[in-house]
Amino acid sequence: MYVTTVRNRDSPPAVLLRESYRDGKQVKNRTLANLSGWPEEKVEALRALLRGDKLVLAGDGLEIVRSLPHGHVAAALAVARRIKLDRLITGAERKRDLIIALIVARLIEPAAKLATTRALDQDTASTGLGAALGLGSVTANEIYEALDWLGAQQERIESKLARQHLAEGTLVLYDLTSTYLEGRCCPLARHGYSRDGRPDKLQIEFGLICSKDGCPIAVEVFAGNTSDPATLKSQIEKLKDRFGLERIALVGDRGMITRARIEEDLVPAGLDFITALRAPAIRALAEEDGPLQLTLFDERDLAEIESPDYPGQRLVACRNPALGEERARKRGELLEATERDLQRIQERVRRARRPLRGEAAIGAAIGAVLNRRKVAKHFAWTISENGFSFARNQASVDAEARLDGIYVLHTSLRKDVIDTPNVVTTYKSLAHVERAFRSTKSVDLEVRPVFHYAGNRVRAHVFLCMLAYYLEWHMRQALAPILFDDHDRAAAQAQRTSPVAKAKVSPAAQRKHQTKRTDDGLPVHSFRSLLADLATLTRNQVRFGSGNTFTVLATPTRLQQHAFNLLGVAPAAYL
Repeated sequence: MYVTTVRNRDSPPAVLLRESYRDGKQVKNRTLANLSGWPEEKVEALRALLRGDKLVLAGDGLEIVRSLPHGHVAAALAVARRIKLDRLITGAERKRDLIIALIVARLIEPAAKLATTRALDQDTASTGLGAALGLGSVTANEIYEALDWLGAQQERIESKLARQHLAEGTLVLYDLTSTYLEGRCCPLARHGYSRDGRPDKLQIEFGLICSKDGCPIAVEVFAGNTSDPATLKSQIEKLKDRFGLERIALVGDRGMITRARIEEDLVPAGLDFITALRAPAIRALAEEDGPLQLTLFDERDLAEIESPDYPGQRLVACRNPALGEERARKRGELLEATERDLQRIQERVRRARRPLRGEAAIGAAIGAVLNRRKVAKHFAWTISENGFSFARNQASVDAEARLDGIYVLHTSLRKDVIDTPNVVTTYKSLAHVERAFRSTKSVDLEVRPVFHYAGNRVRAHVFLCMLAYYLEWHMRQALAPILFDDHDRAAAQAQRTSPVAKAKVSPAAQRKHQTKRTDDGLPVHSFRSLLADLATLTRNQVRFGSGNTFTVLATPTRLQQHAFNLLGVAPAAYL
């Protein structure tokens, strides 16, 4: 095809779209369209297109109708589809798309539900997420209905995750944290031990079950005043009854898996465990004729010991000098700070104007100081009606310091199932759950602030945050080479001389931290800053002249293209 101009003697030239064809041995031409009414620039554009010229849109008449951050959306949606997160959610397509949108939005742009509604709606969108999923107009009521619907599916979704990531004979990590609430209307809100340092706020607690490599499987919300051990029974029932796992080992810290819970819950349920002993139990083992003697650590940093108090169970004693130094430092700081506060009380007792008087009043002031830092056992004091003296109990300090850096792990697993070093390594894997809590509560997903009042909606909100971390966990695995995360764990493990010693990062991770660059020269990111970088890859609605709009994706940078290569997806896959 070609465009030709046919001149007329008494009228303007005719602009015709023609094609050549063969009729036998003859080459003939025929007219396909009369373009005489077209603007000259449009005719020239068609002429150039038919010649095979590379066309570049001119600035005159080109309009960018809308430009939205999109690269981070495409990356998150790609991983969500790859790990079949959308298949975990059943039901109407619209509701399923809204749930996926809520999960991705919590990952890329954590916000209140009303703000998320605006971010997804086609008229007020702040990213390309709503457009990529074809959501169109989105209302707040739809978002809340989708959240409630997700909460109702929690048990079924968690069971699917358990089938994918847990198996008989596996290790399961479990830990608990708290987060404070806004307002006073939630029935789950209670005052309790605040891990956020906000005892003035009502809070909830939630327990997270993870696979041994830290992949989140299930989460459960408890009232804010629930003690750690009290949550264990429901998790055992979940693992055995709902997930159908008969032979598993639960890994939890010393505050969670207590001796009472072992005897009353774990042993009757037939579950194994790995935990640590509390300080009083360690002191009992370290008595003069006890099995835990410091000479055990003369040439090694871990040893198995036996005690008649733990029949049929294994005890692994460990000594970490670095941990011992840190505990000694903290104790010294607490003692010094307490002595300063006690000296201020002495000054109040001695002052001439309005002195502190009476044994009861002086005792109350002393008790407040000693209880604040939990060091009362390291002080001796005497009180009279108009006097007060104190002294540090150095014998008590020395007795405690003797066991600095020593901890004892406690497990029911046989040695042919897990050897001594791996008991230590497995217990330390609880750090994966701590990382999940940090990500969920503050670093990436920002579970706070929680404004929901209904208990079921609070539970659904926490479950939504867990699913967002499930997506983040998988993204981190793929993107580790360009994150500050250690992407060569095998090399890191090979450098480690003992499981008790502080973990080391691989040489590749050390280079990333020192140079802030990958080995091929790309900048290294945190997970959050990488999402911000990917967001600069925009989704643009473009219009040329008075024609229809079409979508154009910005050209990815070298780093962005590498990120998409690691994820195994083309940037334009989710336009």
